[in-house]
Formats: sequence, C-alpha cells, structure tokens
Amino acid sequence: MKKIVIIGANDFQNQLILKAKEMGFETHVFAWKDGSVGERTADYFYPISIVETAQILEKCREIKPDAVASIASDLANITVSKVASGLGLPCNSQECIRLSTNKYAMREAFSQARIATPRFYRVDRMEPYLYGMNLPIIVKPTDRSGSRAITKVTDFNDLKQAIKDAVAQSFSKEAIVEEYIEGEEYSYESISYKGKHTNLAVTKKYTTGAPHFIETGHVQPCGLSEEILYKVHYVMKRGLDALKIKNGASHGEFKITPDGNVRIIEIGSRMGGDCIGSDLVPLSTGYDFMKMVIDTACGKEPELIRKTEPKRAEIKFLFTMEDVERMRAFEREHPEEIYRISEIDLSNLGNVTDSSTRLGYYITVINR
Repeated sequence: MKKIVIIGANDFQNQLILKAKEMGFETHVFAWKDGSVGERTADYFYPISIVETAQILEKCREIKPDAVASIASDLANITVSKVASGLGLPCNSQECIRLSTNKYAMREAFSQARIATPRFYRVDRMEPYLYGMNLPIIVKPTDRSGSRAITKVTDFNDLKQAIKDAVAQSFSKEAIVEEYIEGEEYSYESISYKGKHTNLAVTKKYTTGAPHFIETGHVQPCGLSEEILYKVHYVMKRGLDALKIKNGASHGEFKITPDGNVRIIEIGSRMGGDCIGSDLVPLSTGYDFMKMVIDTACGKEPELIRKTEPKRAEIKFLFTMEDVERMRAFEREHPEEIYRISEIDLSNLGNVTDSSTRLGYYITVINR
C-alpha cells in the first residue's frame, strides 16, 4: 500500500487525511496530541509536534512514505519541505519556503522582481524613522498566518503597541510594518508542477475590517470581470515565480485598488486555509484540488479534469451566538444548501482574536 505522511491533524488537515485514504494511501499523521479529529481518522498517529522536524524525519525514514504533504499551514509547510527533502521526495526548495513563509523576505523578493509593493520595514521595536511613513499602516508578524496580531494603525500613538503585539506572536520575534493598500481583497488558488502554474479559482474574501482583519467568510466564484482577471493572472504568476514556487498548491492574497491595479499582499506556497482549497475550490470548479496536491507530492503531474459540475460555494465563520443562531435558522430553512457544518467550540465566545479562535463555520453550495 502507498504511504503518505501528513503534517498536522486539525479539522482543515483532516480533509487531506480523508482524501488520501480515499485514494488508497495509508496515512501517517504527525501533530501535537490535543484531541484533534485527525488523531482518530489517521491510520497511524504520532504525537510529535509539527515543529520537531528531526524527530519526524527520523520516524519517516522507518515509514518510507511515497509523499509528505500538508495544507493550509505555513508552519506545517516548513516541516513538509524539510522532511520531504531529507527523504529525497518531491518538494519546493528551502529558499522557496523561506521566501513564502517570511513576509519580509517575501516583500524583498517582490521588490527585486519589480512587482509593486508598499513601503515596508522589518522591526523588533519602535524606531523613529517609522514616523516618516504615511498613515494608515499595517503591522503584522513576519512569520505567522491566520490573522494573528495584524493591526491597522491610523494613529502613530498606537504604533508601538501594535509592533509589540506582532513581535510577541512572531516565531522570529520580528514584525513587518508596511503602508496600507486600499481596495477589495481576494485570493488566488493555484497548482504548480515543475514551475508551470495553473490557476484554479479566485476567491472573494470578507473580513472584520480594521483593525485586525479576521476573515468572516469567502465566496467562489469571485465575480471579477475577465478584464480584471487578466491583470490578476499576470501579476500573481509573476509573484509565484519571484518566490521560486515550483510544485504543489499556492494561495496568494491580493487587492484590487480603487484605480483598478492588482497589488499582492502575500503568497503562501501551500493550499489556502479556511477550507478555501480543500472545499471551496472543488465545489466551485469541479477540480479535485487535494488529489492534485497529493499527486504533485508524489512527483506526478496533476490532472486538470472536472469531476463534478461547478457550483457557487461559500463559507461563513461563526464569531458570536447570534452567528450560530443564524446558521441554525439557515439550516432549517435551506437544508439542501448546507454542505458541511464544523464542530462548534464555544470556549472562545466573546474572545475571538484571530482565525484560530473563531467558534466554527458552515459551508453552503448552490447551483450556478
């Protein structure tokens, strides 16, 4: 039986575990033991933190997997690359992972490729020259995802605390400070194989807005015109090349400015989280995105074949009990449109500070 190692066991990673099992793989899952669903669905679960790369690699040399994969996590993506490289399996280069998981290195790579970027600085504390920047300003950790410690600053008096919060959340204890880009936010979902990039979908993103921009929902298809999409494809594929992304899924976030320009926010060399890649892309396009991820991790060219008819797909996240009640009412009134409802965790009720602390979500689908 073919074997696959999956890094991470939470609800988002569980969709990859289930897909791999459906494809006939024996699944070996590594994660910190905390009761996540993947601990139960994996064929073999190893209670080793995903940051313990050396331990995971040592165990994988015994397992002898055909592929190493993960979705929706920058931290897991780093481990995937190191472990796959150590086993001689297909993966993106360490340089690609550095560029696509560190926002400062990413900004430098875009600048070197002459891709328009906002003015930016890397800091670990408040510096006098930052007062010369134009407000508003975005502050975020250099190496975290999931909306952790992102703050829009509109008053220089708030800048020091925003930097302190971002540095506290950063693994490297650094933050990036950059000028804010106005515009509607979207994301770009792609699969790459040996340096050839194929866009599968563009997602319209909704957030709580300033100051922390926690995602409240996503919709596919995005509704952009063909003229704008042409610009999007041109800019985003340049961004993928600048980050040296060669294989596997990628998730690029960008804005359309009021004057119609495409400005990259960031690009990750992994599938988008929040069920964007695992669920919305297959539902809205008919393409089996997770199978493509597994195929490329095995060194196989992904198949661009529609398995189902494209639909309109939307995910909504739950922040309050009112959100939960609205979801239950929708479920009663439109049960045929419910695709999946996550487990609901009320432990963070009244204290949602980033994507990881939301109460849950539900996904809906309707025919186009």
